[in-house]
Amino acid sequence: MSSTTLVSTEQLQQNLANWRVFDCRHDLAKPGLGEQQYREAHIPGALFAHLDRDLSARRENRGGRHPLPYPGAFVAWLGQQGLRPGDQVVCYDAGSGVIAARLWWMLRWVGHEAMALLDGGLAKWLAEGRATTAAVPRVAHTSYPVRLREDGVVGVGFLQERRRELLLLDARAPARFRGEHEPIDPVAGHIPGAKNRFCNDNIGAGGTFKSREALQEEFRSIIGDKAPAEVVNYCGSGVSACHNLLAMEIAGLPGAKLYSGSWSDWISDRARPVVTGVA
Repeated sequence: MSSTTLVSTEQLQQNLANWRVFDCRHDLAKPGLGEQQYREAHIPGALFAHLDRDLSARRENRGGRHPLPYPGAFVAWLGQQGLRPGDQVVCYDAGSGVIAARLWWMLRWVGHEAMALLDGGLAKWLAEGRATTAAVPRVAHTSYPVRLREDGVVGVGFLQERRRELLLLDARAPARFRGEHEPIDPVAGHIPGAKNRFCNDNIGAGGTFKSREALQEEFRSIIGDKAPAEVVNYCGSGVSACHNLLAMEIAGLPGAKLYSGSWSDWISDRARPVVTGVA
């Protein structure tokens, strides 16, 4: 049976010989650190996925700080990793899964059926004393097909036309949402009408995702009776919003959309409205 949201460290351990694993560690302040750490030690069999190089396009070509690559470029990279449509993929990073969730969402975006996050990530794997290696796997290239799910992502034009009909969820920390603290982007605040759902709130005290029931209750307290298909998740650059999209899937609220350019794309045109404070 394939997994589409989460797998445990025990499940991964039992299936290392058959599942495809991707290490997505990344430090925004030190973009080369994740790959350096991967080369020092990673889960056996894991390949590396770099947020800037593999999971984003060049910034000058698309909107926002981490624009989505063109689908053809992404599936070409998947082929270089030897991925096949029937493979079970497991993504992890060093922390709660914010970076790994980007790869999880992108796999679903291009039509992959079996992709999951390692619940608790590398931190839980290491805390349990499980093995790591510095060996980088060698894989035979494949030709990966594109089966794009275009309805899962929206651009700024769609948002401007339909913003008042939709419910926008901002995954950034509350202080950034309110415009009190902005360490990255040149403009502080949020898109008018948006509500805040900090992505870290998806994680419980033990470092793993909260239960389906808890997540469903928390998201419903924000979105009310709104259909998930009318919910658009965004963040600073389209990365941590994927964590909320995964949490909504776990909660049994599938079908929400991603504004891929997110806040960094929205503020690229200073004529677009911005608000601060609590919505």
